[in-house]
Amino acid sequence: MHFFKRHLLVSILCLLQLVAQAQDRTPGKRERLLMDFNWRFSFGHPSDAKKDFNHGTSYFSYLAKAGYGDGPADAKFDDRAWRKLDLPHDWAVEQDFSPQASFSHGFKAIGRNFPDKSVGWYRKSFTVPATDLGRRIAIEFDGVFRNAQVWVNGHYLGQEPSGYNGIRYDLSDILNYGGNNVVAVRVDATMEEGWYYEGAGIYRHVWLSKTEPLHVAPNGTFVTSQVNNANANVTTKTSIINEGKAAKSFALVQTIVDAGGKTITTKRQENLKLAPSQTQEIPIELPVTNAKLWNLENPYLYKLVTTVVEGNQEVDRYETNFGIRTIRFDAKEGFFLNGKHVKLKGTNNHQDHAGVGTALPDELQYWRIKQLKAMGSNAYRCSHHPPTPELLEACDRLGMLVIDENRLMGTNFQMQYDLKNLILRDRNHPSIISWSIGNEEWAIENSIIGARIATTMQQYVKSLDSTRAVSAGISGGFGSGISDVLEVMGYNYLGNGNIEAHYQRFPNQPGMGTEEGSTFATRGVYVTDQEKHYQAAYDRKPRPSFYSIEEGWTFYANRPWLAGMFIWTGFDYRGEPTPHGWPSVTSYFGMMDNCGFPKDNVYYLRSWWSDQPTLHLLPHWNWQGQEGKEMDVWAYSNCEEVELFLNKKSLGRKQMKVNSHLEWKVPYAPGTLEAIGYKNGKKVLTENVKTTGAPASVKLTPHKTSLFANGEDLAVITVSVEDKNRLAVPTAGNEITFTLTGPGKIIGVGNGDPTSLEKDKFIEEIQAISITNLKEMPVANLENGKQAVSGPADATWKDAFASRDYKNLSPAYLHRGTFELPADFAGSEVTFFYKSIGREQTIYVNGKELAKDLKESPEGNVFKLHPSLLKAGANTVDIVATPIPKKNDWDNVNTNPGTIQVFTPAAPWKRKLFNGLAQIIIQTTKEAGEITLKASGSGVKPAVLKVKTTSTTSRPSVE
Repeated sequence: MHFFKRHLLVSILCLLQLVAQAQDRTPGKRERLLMDFNWRFSFGHPSDAKKDFNHGTSYFSYLAKAGYGDGPADAKFDDRAWRKLDLPHDWAVEQDFSPQASFSHGFKAIGRNFPDKSVGWYRKSFTVPATDLGRRIAIEFDGVFRNAQVWVNGHYLGQEPSGYNGIRYDLSDILNYGGNNVVAVRVDATMEEGWYYEGAGIYRHVWLSKTEPLHVAPNGTFVTSQVNNANANVTTKTSIINEGKAAKSFALVQTIVDAGGKTITTKRQENLKLAPSQTQEIPIELPVTNAKLWNLENPYLYKLVTTVVEGNQEVDRYETNFGIRTIRFDAKEGFFLNGKHVKLKGTNNHQDHAGVGTALPDELQYWRIKQLKAMGSNAYRCSHHPPTPELLEACDRLGMLVIDENRLMGTNFQMQYDLKNLILRDRNHPSIISWSIGNEEWAIENSIIGARIATTMQQYVKSLDSTRAVSAGISGGFGSGISDVLEVMGYNYLGNGNIEAHYQRFPNQPGMGTEEGSTFATRGVYVTDQEKHYQAAYDRKPRPSFYSIEEGWTFYANRPWLAGMFIWTGFDYRGEPTPHGWPSVTSYFGMMDNCGFPKDNVYYLRSWWSDQPTLHLLPHWNWQGQEGKEMDVWAYSNCEEVELFLNKKSLGRKQMKVNSHLEWKVPYAPGTLEAIGYKNGKKVLTENVKTTGAPASVKLTPHKTSLFANGEDLAVITVSVEDKNRLAVPTAGNEITFTLTGPGKIIGVGNGDPTSLEKDKFIEEIQAISITNLKEMPVANLENGKQAVSGPADATWKDAFASRDYKNLSPAYLHRGTFELPADFAGSEVTFFYKSIGREQTIYVNGKELAKDLKESPEGNVFKLHPSLLKAGANTVDIVATPIPKKNDWDNVNTNPGTIQVFTPAAPWKRKLFNGLAQIIIQTTKEAGEITLKASGSGVKPAVLKVKTTSTTSRPSVE
């Protein structure tokens, strides 16, 4: 009892000291710190507790008693043997392919048939200054796929089943201020959520948010505007929350800043009051003269700076980017942006890219939107789930309209809560023109139940944001049901129903093709080969009931009452490899492959979706051995006429019909196929394809050559080969090996081949091996224990720690356990991460002394094990130790002597070219310098690329 009183007194004194520090603290500014760096990761298991680090097996359940997270959820868990990595991270893309894996998820070896790779644990240690006591601190996950459970300092915070919803937990009351904290996340990707590749893991950013008790609520601003000629009236609605323990009086200041940082207008509202735990929404109107409107060509962004002032002290500052613009869907004339008619030229896309899977760095998100813009696309549908915040930021800044899509139709509390969070998070993005409440809900599309659900959801969306249209993608015949009640009808494939008949029934309902135009195409392939699973890249119907890209666009372009269409898809994606199965692992639908390399259809769209002069010929002209065979030659162009030549001989001049293409039948002969485009009878463009020689040298082409040394920036590098005349060889299939030196790393490779089973990533292999069958024998002292190490175990040995009487401990114990090394551990680095099981201890491996008279260490010890100490198969660990006593019966003492880590270095990065191309993505570290990338292959001259990385101010982060 005396000890308990003394311990309580010390605790109270420490708490009073921290409270005093917090009271003396000057209110700090809002902080949002990136938590992507320096995580630990290891696989767990969905059903085998031993493989899941004995999680969920302790006496107290973490669901019943606070602070009782066990296994990796315990803050004291030893994760030193786990893999180190940074976020975002997708572990699915790192796995091999298997015909036993999921068709829809690209045959990556995760899921029900692969339980050893379907649960992942993440852990990160972080410190919080003592001066933060009194602030409100939260951890925020932008997305975890999927079924994420989160603990901090052993406290269970909650579970999010969906991989697409953001997650936020307040940590203020459970943090160790001035000390170490541990977040643990268990991710179970066993069950799929969609029917396309979704990855696995913490594949979006994680943040630590810090505010004063009186602050703007999360996603607490809503900015709308009314445009009147050259001026605009901006309305702000701001939710302020008081999470303090006393009532607060404050003022709210709203300031609009232009893109150059100049203050445009400001307004202050005084005498505001909030009781504890109350939230209040405060509207303020601000005029903007000579407003610059956000549009596709000049996506101008303003910034709203919201300041909360208590007394004369600024206690919160919250920034919101927004654009001033008007949008309108019209049932007779389509879509209008700022009063001007705009035909929607859109694409559908999943979040997935070659090499990195769903874990797309921010710069890659921007790069992909730029590729779509270059094609002439002006709209993007987030299919079929909420996007990353960074994708919307890219669309805002680059000028791309967006349909933001809900994950699942329904009207219960949880579904409405998820929908609300989506809208509150995203509603200030000027790029968003529509909220989509669902997609192809076949079970309810044409029923009264579907109509009821859609009506309720639509009304709920309007209660949160009345400035945007509500839509959904419908494919079930456009009959009575959801189609009848939507504000804007979304047609998925005109072959699925009579669009014009539906319009005649509902002439006041605007409409658009939310999925339309589809084709099967393999980049660089011009002869369909069913055995190889290659589809010719000519734009043809994928099925009798579907329409090609050209047919789909022609239909929508010729009907002004249709706002436009969204092609399925902009990029290829893993999974759904229709019309094939194994070993096809990616889709064939994309206008670009999953590296972002354009297929020929890109040039058809660029011809009619943009004003950029375009002339493109297909196929390539490398057809050795097929001389004299007629080839289908197509020209995509927005020229009025195109004339085709083969080796300078004219093959005819043809007129181009709007939204169409031109075709010739041309007997193959090696040489040059040339096209000349004319407008008003004048030559304006020339395009040619040439027969090339054999590959002679590698070429590396980055999308940029100067990067920021912030640990996030990257270069997307095209890998190709040229012949001796420096012509790109379009049929090359060379395997290229990559080496990188300097302040950077390779994060992924790809080539766009839908049947490639090559690795996306080459990473180190880490095996964390437990010490098992741990027994113990009491000994009189340490020296007696050391002498007994060489002796055999007998029946007197007991399971270690199992029946130990902590009130009558032996002076010392000899412990013996085993660990199994694989047969091929030679060439690997073996490390013993030891955790003290005694006050003093001596350690032996296979009878040889490893460490002598070690004192107890809370941090543990690390031993590199020399190969001469080890053998394949069973190895023995002996530990002679004086025991650690328990002060109380309920105390926990460490009973796990640690983990043996077998570290096998990654194999060299490599990838085969597919039809002349491959892609490698490199990312910076936080050190400035020069990255050198070398690419080499058999029989070709290697290429060397140097990329400069310059110092920059990195985003504030929790290291």
